[in-house]
Amino acid sequence: MSGAQTIARLADWAAQKYGDEEALVFGGDRWTFTELRERIAEVARAVIAQGIRPGDSVAVWAPNSARWVVAALGAVTAGAVLIPLNTRYRAAEAADMLRRSGARLLFTEHDFLGTDYRALLAGSGEELPLLRTTVALHAPEWDEFLSGADGVGEEERLARSAAVRPCDTADILFTSGTTGRPKGVPTTHGQNLRVYDAWARSVTLRHGDRYLLVNPFFHTFGYKAGVIACLLHGATIVPEPVFDARTVLARMQDERISVLTGAPTVFTSLIHHPERGAYDLSSMRMAVTGAANIPTELIDRIRECIGARNISTAYGLTEASGVVTICRPHESPETLARTSGTALEGTELRIDAPPGQPGEILTRGYHVMRGYLDDPEATADAVDADGWLHTGDVGVLDERGCLRITDRLKDMFVVGGFNVYPAEVEQVLRGHPAVMDAAVVGTPDERLGEVGVAYCVPAAGARIDAAELTAYTREHLANFKAPRAFHRLTELPHNAAGKVDKAALRRLARDTPA
Repeated sequence: MSGAQTIARLADWAAQKYGDEEALVFGGDRWTFTELRERIAEVARAVIAQGIRPGDSVAVWAPNSARWVVAALGAVTAGAVLIPLNTRYRAAEAADMLRRSGARLLFTEHDFLGTDYRALLAGSGEELPLLRTTVALHAPEWDEFLSGADGVGEEERLARSAAVRPCDTADILFTSGTTGRPKGVPTTHGQNLRVYDAWARSVTLRHGDRYLLVNPFFHTFGYKAGVIACLLHGATIVPEPVFDARTVLARMQDERISVLTGAPTVFTSLIHHPERGAYDLSSMRMAVTGAANIPTELIDRIRECIGARNISTAYGLTEASGVVTICRPHESPETLARTSGTALEGTELRIDAPPGQPGEILTRGYHVMRGYLDDPEATADAVDADGWLHTGDVGVLDERGCLRITDRLKDMFVVGGFNVYPAEVEQVLRGHPAVMDAAVVGTPDERLGEVGVAYCVPAAGARIDAAELTAYTREHLANFKAPRAFHRLTELPHNAAGKVDKAALRRLARDTPA
């Protein structure tokens, strides 16, 4: 594992090891590992100048960019806890996470896809008593923020970085649970470095790779399996703020990209792009994707059309630092498509059922969270007394220990690579005056993998208007969480235990046109 020991010292360590090799490419910027380290150190000094103390929380609510990288790592280098926020969140969602994490500093953008995040917060009426400073990641505000670094010596910055311990919290990522209330998952410096060193070696990320990061940095797959893994193994970080197939193909050609990771929809979009053949993708070497079910032909087509010889699939969840199993590149296309591989190096995996039978997936080891943020009851439900994390997902282990995921106990579904938890959407729908009760399920979708379908019981005298409910949910939730179809039911189906029968609704969704 890296000699850095903590993310706070990772940039310093990478600069010593990789020096003048190219570390990051974005827009007109091309930084070596030494230059990246200098910029991260400058941000760290500016963060200290803002009065941020060790253990304080600093949030980043912005798309992938070079400044996201230096803002986030600069904060962590100064001893702060990083809070990455989803760029699709609405003001209420972001404000809830800022409050609960106690964020004191926020890095954000004035204009991303037409959204001014600071104005969104300011106009929401949300109270954020601990948030003292908000900094835009562009001039002149960014330059003004950096000027504060002049008043803090590098010796003080180095002392801050050195004081951070592997057991200290490095970041808190939020994930929605079945109760509909997002849960904060703190992970430590030591956990992150160990997990993503093992992940990188398993998928064959290596020194000299050029890694196009289309996965959002607010997600484990983007920040940890991307930025952190690149610094650990000397790969070049090439951020991409928005996935557009043509733009990505051009970047892959122009930057001689060798590594691409993403949801199956990313690769499907590239494979089916009408101009794909016009781009030189011969530099491609490695691809990583993951989902409960992947067509075997997709694995073959990633090799044939994208040129990735080494393909891996994986399964994970935030509560396990993002990784539970990895299916390694040497496996057959059938194994890569139908299973998620074996347990992460140095961890344990078992199924809560007789051998060969489906049951809940349990995992134990250094990758498992210590507990949810300020939620001991939920922690006790998730992690038992013996340290086993109960994932809420259902799977089967084959004779080699490869995991095949068969269902989700938590009813979570994945829209274009983003997790959606029905209870959160249902909670919003029940707040609409026309809706007395609601249930949401995921149904297969050719483009996005899955989409949400809502079944609503109308309030007395009300009607279910799909357009109105679409606008309502998109006002209160990130767009990917909004159901793509709304259906009226006089009552929701219930099973013998009196619970809503989600399996029956999923069957209905598959059989009913949107």
